[in-house]
Amino acid sequence: MKALIGLWRIAAALALAAALGACASIPPGAGSNPADPWEVYNRHMFDLNDRVDRVTLKPVARAYEAALPRDLRVCINNVFLNLLEPVNAINNLLQAKPSEAMSDVARLFWNSTAGLLGCFDVAAKAGAPRSNEDFGQTLGRWGFGPGPYFVLPLLGPSSVRDASGRLFDFLGTDPLWYIQDIPVRNSLVGARLVDTRASLLPAEKVLDAAALDRYQFVRDAYLQLRRNLVYDGNPPRLEDPDDEDPEQAPPAPSSDANKPAADQPPPPSTR
Repeated sequence: MKALIGLWRIAAALALAAALGACASIPPGAGSNPADPWEVYNRHMFDLNDRVDRVTLKPVARAYEAALPRDLRVCINNVFLNLLEPVNAINNLLQAKPSEAMSDVARLFWNSTAGLLGCFDVAAKAGAPRSNEDFGQTLGRWGFGPGPYFVLPLLGPSSVRDASGRLFDFLGTDPLWYIQDIPVRNSLVGARLVDTRASLLPAEKVLDAAALDRYQFVRDAYLQLRRNLVYDGNPPRLEDPDDEDPEQAPPAPSSDANKPAADQPPPPSTR
């Protein structure tokens, strides 16, 4: 609990610094997008997060990538993803998708045993692909709109709904939270953070090369990805791309009716 309080104090300090700072470039009309009414704050926080990342986490991620061979990094990434299978299973159940939840449980068993704690994704080779579910998607599935786009201190792109979902996932279903040895738990959380940051290095190169406005590119990509995830890869078409996406709840899902198309690859993970 002390660690959580400390994290909130850091977040509050960063939020205050972002609100008072003037380092981010604010374009005319900022805040007019109905999906991003807090754009002025968000741009400041995005800029601050980027600066913190460039002097702390990014150099560590690059050193991690340089020090470990690719196969070992893939193994470590698979282990951390395997630990998230309970999160996938619980949220699939909450979304009324029992067959997907059973697949998640089976993946956890086979990858934790035959896959050596998840190092090897033997379940995927056997025809059980990895899910990518979280409580933010569950809330969206049952009718809760995303709310305003919201850049979290340190954690980055989110929305009001997804920020609440992250808190539930971490405190309620993430296995790492239940490790009683605090130093071990913090070490594993830190290792997972570095591993996740290292996995984003290739995407960052594309972002730097393609985006004239990095903030807008990340925001639009995040909102589109989350909408796609809520609707399992088949979102309804929007008449006007500038319209705020209400993410209206679809009819109560069955276990099979809402699966992504078989030839459509699952969207990349945002954890």
